[in-house]
Amino acid sequence: MNIFAEIRTLILNTLEDMVQAGTLPEGLNLDPITAEPPRDASHGDMATNAAMVLAKPAKMKPRDIADALAVKLAEDSRITSAEVAGPGFLNLRLASKVWQAVATTVLTEGTTFGRGSLGQGKKVNVEYVSANPTGPLHVGHTRGAVFGDALASLLKFAGYDVTREYYINDGGGQVDTLARSVYLRYLEAHGQKVAFPEGTYPGDYLIATGEALKGKVGDAYVGKDESFWLQDVRSFSTDAMMDMVREDLKALGVEMDVFFSEKSLYGTGRIEAAIEDLNAKGLIYEGTLPPPKGKPSDDWVPRIQTLFKSTEHGDDEDRPVKKSDGSWAYFAPDIAYHYDKVQRGFDQLIDVFGADHGGYVKRMKAAVSALSEGKVPLDIKLTQLVKLFKNGEEFKMSKRAGTFITLRDLIDEVGPDVTRFVMLTRKNDAMLDFDFDKVLEQSRENPVFYVQYAHARVASVLRKSIEAGIAVDDATLAGSDLGLLDHESELTVLRKLAEWPRLVETAARSNEPHRVAFYLYELAGDLHGLWNKGNELPSLRFIQDDVATSQAKIALARSTAIVIAAGLGILGVNPADEMR
Repeated sequence: MNIFAEIRTLILNTLEDMVQAGTLPEGLNLDPITAEPPRDASHGDMATNAAMVLAKPAKMKPRDIADALAVKLAEDSRITSAEVAGPGFLNLRLASKVWQAVATTVLTEGTTFGRGSLGQGKKVNVEYVSANPTGPLHVGHTRGAVFGDALASLLKFAGYDVTREYYINDGGGQVDTLARSVYLRYLEAHGQKVAFPEGTYPGDYLIATGEALKGKVGDAYVGKDESFWLQDVRSFSTDAMMDMVREDLKALGVEMDVFFSEKSLYGTGRIEAAIEDLNAKGLIYEGTLPPPKGKPSDDWVPRIQTLFKSTEHGDDEDRPVKKSDGSWAYFAPDIAYHYDKVQRGFDQLIDVFGADHGGYVKRMKAAVSALSEGKVPLDIKLTQLVKLFKNGEEFKMSKRAGTFITLRDLIDEVGPDVTRFVMLTRKNDAMLDFDFDKVLEQSRENPVFYVQYAHARVASVLRKSIEAGIAVDDATLAGSDLGLLDHESELTVLRKLAEWPRLVETAARSNEPHRVAFYLYELAGDLHGLWNKGNELPSLRFIQDDVATSQAKIALARSTAIVIAAGLGILGVNPADEMR
């Protein structure tokens, strides 16, 4: 039940009737017409832009269209008033029974309420985290992991067939550096004193890996030249780091469907196949590039390289795919990886990158556009930095990692639920301040507490109702007389519940899961507001003297808890039945 979609359909049908009656001309495009909450709630329950959209193509005054439309819409039993405002906006007020019916639907459908058909089963690949396998995940990775996972859940809820994917960057020189760092810990495990050269990874997290390597090969690598052990240690170290990454993600509640290795692209012909695909489309050529912006031209030595005509697909300049020495440029395996995604038949691709990859967006979009001939859209979401604060000061160090706060540090401090919710309280491309003190406060200023407290309050009402002998199973509550919910504070909660299906669709269209967190905070606020009014007006309390009235009011509370649980499920947060 999406009441906004239903009223929009009513408006469209009414306009079609007006066309048939000759009130409006034929051939009008009705697609841009909306039915949505007005900016000012005092103006009504919904507003439509129909008259403003149709005025010019119909060659009519918007006010004339709005007046005629208002008369027709007011004939529908769901609409109590249709008022024209300003030059032609039309504000609608709906009958209480419309909002009351929402609770019945929620109780009947449970946490599937709001699930949409927007996706229509289309296959979407969401790639996120994709950190270099050189150490534990840090707080920046945490934000990307939470955002990507919530986005995947949101899209699945909206009807998409979603694949969660992690790209293992195990094909570059950083993995050689990891192997050398682990080798030093391996020597250390054999009692040798070691020094970590600049550029290696000195964090304590590699001590256990060095000891594990010793347990596997004994002293077989001690004193041996790098050429003897590098490939083996590289493979062993990567596997160990990815085991650590999987455990970190599991602690955060993230489970991937696919782990894709960059290394699997090399020596298998897969990079060559992707570049040949672009070549066959006339998009590969030999040439030189201008000097990088900001670099003096007299310091620039142009070299012949193999280039991709990415400018033909929206990029600012063409990009190298092969260096002058014949080796693949960094961009080449990324092209091959996305070629593989296109070949796997995905209808849409989404990549979640850190903010430092902003310069990579246009070239990657150009590659996918070229590889799919414009048929597979790629949306790249950037997650901005997270600043950590504790006791009023910025919190920076992690002994285990050596230079950064790890995902595990964060979870050990506040738990996965708080971590996930707080990471979604800002839009992904906005900076986020994560204050350890504030996120553990039990106050309205702490959004995760505020939302979970609302759910816990409903759980408390249900427990007390059962103790009082009141039947509160969902089927019984769905059959209660919801016409008794007629106070404005009760209707406010019902109206907010009615927004949930529309919110899901809007958030999924824009790939913005933070909208769910914002909505849950507002819904919780409406429930807390009703609860507090019950302290002043006993008639608003959920448990009354008679069973019928109690069940109607409990139905409203339970409906709210169901939607909160559904929303928290998308965010990957557990609803609380009790607050500690």
